[in-house]
Amino acid sequence: MRILNIYPETISDGFGLRYAIYLSGCSHHCPGCHNPESWNPQQGTLLTEEMLQDMLTEICGNPLLDGITLSGGDPMFHPEGARMLLKILKEETNLPVWCYTGYTYEEMEQSTALRACLPFIDVLVDGRFDRELFNPSLAFRGSSNQRIIHLHKNS
Repeated sequence: MRILNIYPETISDGFGLRYAIYLSGCSHHCPGCHNPESWNPQQGTLLTEEMLQDMLTEICGNPLLDGITLSGGDPMFHPEGARMLLKILKEETNLPVWCYTGYTYEEMEQSTALRACLPFIDVLVDGRFDRELFNPSLAFRGSSNQRIIHLHKNS
């Protein structure tokens, strides 16, 4: 897995102040995507153990954070890697995790690899961006077909 970008404090990727990790790689290639450079899985920096530890130190050292967000690209481009990253982030920080994906919740439920990520995601923003349904007034999503799904109680 490769990290395209890290935003240590953002209010654009979910409720409250969030630590956002943008991963490289996306197979959806939605027309009108706001981040097409993220499609290439070779973009960005290879996620190493040292980089992960640095992120955890940053996250745990910021008492103002309300949560963590994974975006991209599509974090589910590498579902096994995403599951490991989500599990570590959840266990080490105990913060709510949002995850953006072009897959729908139903598609994730039907795939063993994708479904394995769901226990570590508190809020899923699902669905491919649809330029015809673009609405700039929507909170935390680009088109009206995308859903904000609270997967766990109190998320």
